[in-house]
Amino acid sequence: MTTPATSTPATNIRSNLWGVGSYLLLALLLLVVFPLAMDVFRLGLAAKYMSLAFCAVGIVLVWGYGGILSLGQGVFFGLGSYFMAMFLKLEAAANADSSSGTALSAFFGTAGLPDFMAWNSVEVLPWWWEPFHHVSFTILAILIGPPLVAFILGYVNFRKRVGGVYFSIVTLALSAIMAIVIIGQQGYTGGVNGITDFKTFLGMDLDNERAKFVMYFITAGLLLLCVAAGAFILRSRLGRVLVAIRDREDRVRFSGYDPAMFKAFIFAVAAMFSAIGGAMFTIQVGLASPSLVGIVPSVEMVIYAAVGGRLSLIGAVYGALLVGWAKTFFSENFVEYWFYFIGVLFVVVVMFLPTGLAGLLDKVRTRMRRAEG
Repeated sequence: MTTPATSTPATNIRSNLWGVGSYLLLALLLLVVFPLAMDVFRLGLAAKYMSLAFCAVGIVLVWGYGGILSLGQGVFFGLGSYFMAMFLKLEAAANADSSSGTALSAFFGTAGLPDFMAWNSVEVLPWWWEPFHHVSFTILAILIGPPLVAFILGYVNFRKRVGGVYFSIVTLALSAIMAIVIIGQQGYTGGVNGITDFKTFLGMDLDNERAKFVMYFITAGLLLLCVAAGAFILRSRLGRVLVAIRDREDRVRFSGYDPAMFKAFIFAVAAMFSAIGGAMFTIQVGLASPSLVGIVPSVEMVIYAAVGGRLSLIGAVYGALLVGWAKTFFSENFVEYWFYFIGVLFVVVVMFLPTGLAGLLDKVRTRMRRAEG
């Protein structure tokens, strides 16, 4: 049995400096290097991968530090995506009515209706669509709705001490169910085609290059904010209790804490991160689709975190970017081999790099420290 290394003020300061330096390097890469080195198209791809990185950051919190392997983060990503798509589609419908004439739209009974509803013979906008005319309600729905669903789902299961692989199966089933429901309610959700054809966001033309640059920087800023928020949680007392629950939940329970509450809370935080990523994905890509909600995207999100390092928030961002670029490369050059690549990548990471890319950097840093000492 090995004894843990003692922590000294010098090592703590060095660790803090390393963390701050890594964060500043990531900020420099996202805010300066990418915008200067890439054209608009590639920058849009980077924004797409950053949107998925929100989910990877949340998975690091729940899986790496909470010991909760969630295979259903696509559910919360999809909720954020569809909430934003509903607002954008209603704005597009309003603009279409004003440009084509409200009298003509009223004659055909399609005034204020998204096009896919008119095609599916829906005559009246559903009541639960109405609040999404307002951007303030949309933002609140994205920030509150998915975390609330996650907290209730998590607390009910954790209270019954459903964990480990059983909770993973529950979340996996939830992602499959949500995809089926979305496809089945075609008149209200767009069905298998999803919701698309967005023109503007708060009057800003989304096809404009300037708008794409603005949305890229908003996505990067929100991602860095989520990474900082996650780091703050992990350095707080909550983070220490969370790690204790992951390692010895029974001891924490006997100490008077309620592990279910802590685990449900961090699960809700991860859901909020995923929902924000889903909303930004919809703006960047112009699509909300059931293909973003199902089992495959949820598993891919776990792979992003595993590649980057399930104990590193910053590593999760790099993991999402690297796997995303690899996916683009293989899909452009070797279309039929992409799924084989992602499978081999996951097996290699699990077998030979259990701590991901961040773990490799930690080993290098440890060797450098020993060489200095």
